[in-house]
Amino acid sequence: MTIARVVTVDDLRQRARKNLPKAIFEFIDGGANDEQTLRANRAHFADIDFVPRTLVDVSERRQSTRILGQEVSSPFILGPTGLAGLLWPDGDLATARATQTAGVGYCLSTNSNASIESVARRGCSSFWFQLYIQRDRAMVRSLVDRAAAAGCPVLCLTVDLPIQGPRERDQRNGFTVPPRLGLSNVLDYARHPGWLARMARGPRITFGNLEQPGPPEQQKAALVTLAQHISTQFDPTVTWKEVDWIRSVWPGRIALKGILHAGDARRAVEHGVDAVIVSNHGGRQLDGAPSAISALPPIVDAVEGKAEVLMDGGIRRGSDIVKALALGAKGCLIGRAGLYGLASHGEAGVARAIAILKAEIDVTLALLGRPDVAALDRTAVSLAPGSRMAPR
Repeated sequence: MTIARVVTVDDLRQRARKNLPKAIFEFIDGGANDEQTLRANRAHFADIDFVPRTLVDVSERRQSTRILGQEVSSPFILGPTGLAGLLWPDGDLATARATQTAGVGYCLSTNSNASIESVARRGCSSFWFQLYIQRDRAMVRSLVDRAAAAGCPVLCLTVDLPIQGPRERDQRNGFTVPPRLGLSNVLDYARHPGWLARMARGPRITFGNLEQPGPPEQQKAALVTLAQHISTQFDPTVTWKEVDWIRSVWPGRIALKGILHAGDARRAVEHGVDAVIVSNHGGRQLDGAPSAISALPPIVDAVEGKAEVLMDGGIRRGSDIVKALALGAKGCLIGRAGLYGLASHGEAGVARAIAILKAEIDVTLALLGRPDVAALDRTAVSLAPGSRMAPR
C-alpha cells in the first residue's frame, strides 16, 4: 500500500506488520500478560457516545491549543517510545522532524536510540524529555542537566515502571536488543529484506542517552535483552521523595506519567507537579489495570484545575482525542500510532499518522457542533449505562 492510499492509523499498523520481523512488530504492538488492559484501552472508547449539537456555525474550526505553555497545532504529543531506531533508521530523529513540521509536540524517551543532543541538533526544538529514575542517581542527574541544556521545556517523569511488566510476546519471541538471528527466527527475518537493508545502512543500534564511553565491542556487549537492561537500570525503591528531588533540580515544568488513582493525582499536585498524565503504560505493565480513558474523569475531578491533565493509551482515531478532551484532558500522548507510521514509511509515515489524526479531529469537531477544542466539555459526550465509563 502506497502512503497516498493510507486512510487510517490501522492501515499504517497493517503496513508496519508487513514491514517488520514478528518479534519487532510484537514488541511495539503487544502488552502485558493476557493483554486485558491493552484491549480495554481501545474498547472503552466505544462506551462513550458523542452528543452532537446542530445548527451551529462550524465553517471555521480550531484545534490548536497550549499544553504546558507550548503552542501546538493540535492537542496531542507524540509520546516517549523507546527503541524507535529498530523500526526505521534514525527513527527518533524522523519522528521529531515530523512533529516539528506538523506543529505538534514530541517527547523523547530515556531509552531512545538517539541522544538528547542529537535530537536537539538534528530533530526538533522544544521537545520534552521523558525520565525514568534509575538506580544510578548520578546518571539521572546527568540526564536532567542534559535535557535542561538542550532547552527541553517539560520533563515527563514516568512513575509506573518500578520493575518491567511481564510482556509474554517478547519472551516467546526471544526479543533482544539488538536483534539476534537464530534457527528460530532466521526465516522470519529473511522474509523482510527491506527492513534488513535499512538496518544494514542505518546507524548502530544503541541507547543514545545511556551509552557509556568505551570501544565498540564493549558497547555492543552492553546491549543485552530488554528485560536485563530494565532490571539493571530501574529502581523499585522510588517514592515521592524522588519527585521532590527532581522538582528541586529541574528548572522547567514537570509532568508525572503513569497516574491511575485520584489520590495519587491529588498528591502530585501537592508535590508541585505541573501536569499528570493518566496512563497505564499502553497496557504494558500491570494487566488488569483500568483503561486510561476510564481513569480520566475522576482524576480530572481530583486535581480541581490545579494541574493540567493529559491522557495516554489506546488512541487510534482523532475522535478518541476529542472524547478525551470532552472528559477533561488538556491533550493526549500518542504512542503506537506514531510507531506504526514510522515502521511503515519512516518520517513520511509519522507525518501521515499525524495528518490522519488532525483530519479526524477536524471532522469530529464539525459534526459534533463544537468548532473549537476549547469549547469541549462533558456535555459533548454521554456514557453507556453499565459500561466501565459510567458513574458508579
